[in-house]
Amino acid sequence: MSTQMLFLVTLVVLASSMRSHAVEYTVTNNAGNTPGSIRFTNEIGIPYSKQTLMDSTDFIWRTFQQNNPADRKDVAQVSLFIDNMDGVAYTSGDKIHVSATYLGGFSGDVKREFTGVLYHEMTHVWQWNGAGQAPGGLIEGIADFVRLRSGYVPGHWVQPGQGDRWDQGYDVTARFLDYCNGLRNGFVAELNKKMRTGYSDSYFVDLLGKSVDQLWKDYKAKYAT
Repeated sequence: MSTQMLFLVTLVVLASSMRSHAVEYTVTNNAGNTPGSIRFTNEIGIPYSKQTLMDSTDFIWRTFQQNNPADRKDVAQVSLFIDNMDGVAYTSGDKIHVSATYLGGFSGDVKREFTGVLYHEMTHVWQWNGAGQAPGGLIEGIADFVRLRSGYVPGHWVQPGQGDRWDQGYDVTARFLDYCNGLRNGFVAELNKKMRTGYSDSYFVDLLGKSVDQLWKDYKAKYAT
């Protein structure tokens, strides 16, 4: 085979590989002519939403140290819907739903808040959940850890050291995971990798040499003053 032919074959293989791991992003505003829908259109918009979906995916892959596509979930498309509903947002599989009601009533920089919400929800699309065995609080905590690392932290979050349990979830667990990640850089990425096939509290011992309960005590003691 000539060098030129070999080069062309290599390009075809690379292009095929890139397509197989490419992700398509769609955004649909189902909220009609409601105040939240209008605010979404005027202050956020579909192009910005798509860009944020792409940016957050890249950020999550880096945070989880998933440079190799084989380490990631096989997701071909992520769909975002702006809906009239209660709450803030939720993710089911590869579909993210954000509340237009919440966006319409949010006081402050709604674009920044929306961005932070997407980083959290997109994490649910890509993270491993221990084959359904991991504590829900840990799953939500990892999603908020990604949001914390992205810099889109809302003012109402707890401060480091606050909270009642390590698996309380959301900002409490995110702050704790950030502490653990400080003990071993890349800890959350390694924890997520372990959670691909199952879950055990012993993962904390494996990675940090201490039980999760002892780590929580150390964490609380650090910020006791």
